[in-house]
Amino acid sequence: MRNLLAVTVVVISIPLVANRLPAGDSEDGFISLFNGKDMSGWVYKGSQENLAGKTETADKRFAVENGAIVAREGKGIKDLYALKSFDKDFQLKLEFRASLKSDSGVYVRGSQLQVRDYVRRNERPQLKGKFKDDDWNALDIIVKAGVVISKVNGKTITDTDSLELSVRNGKPAARLNGKEVEARDISVKNAVIASCLCNGVHIEDMTVPATGGIGVQAESGKFEFRNIRVKETR
Repeated sequence: MRNLLAVTVVVISIPLVANRLPAGDSEDGFISLFNGKDMSGWVYKGSQENLAGKTETADKRFAVENGAIVAREGKGIKDLYALKSFDKDFQLKLEFRASLKSDSGVYVRGSQLQVRDYVRRNERPQLKGKFKDDDWNALDIIVKAGVVISKVNGKTITDTDSLELSVRNGKPAARLNGKEVEARDISVKNAVIASCLCNGVHIEDMTVPATGGIGVQAESGKFEFRNIRVKETR
């Protein structure tokens, strides 16, 4: 007897809209997480200081300058989080400006997307010709639950792949794109995925927890963030 299991992977693509907005303005249901003036509504991880009305953390690693949150270089990695938790599907948009070869990050429910001076660090080759050195770049992150992720021997199956699984004489067998492959490591699971785009170019899909907040990181070099806004989509 031959039991056949067909696995279908659905990839959802949402176009990027990267319009600059004054802090606090709404855009198709988006709400601003940063007022462009001070750190009200944010919390400094590992610190007890109240940031309401403040334009700088006590250690000066984060500051508000010219309508942007500035992450400065210093000792160790520091994290600044919005107070609000986002536990439904959502879309996050922001703009960032990176100094030469600087390194920072954006946290999505605790999972980190490395946000860097990509091209001058020889990273993210798909951004060549798209990334703006020493200027503002748009980041768009779409978080969706219930996404099916299938892997065969460590390879993630995409919407262009065809995977067939079967059991023959009590042993599993697999065909990937019409070719038999060793069925030694096969997984199919539902996950919460953050699909990340920079200037409209897809750079990464990362698995994130089901609940949590949004944050930015200070690591090496000067990094700036502005127009940070979010919309719940479910």
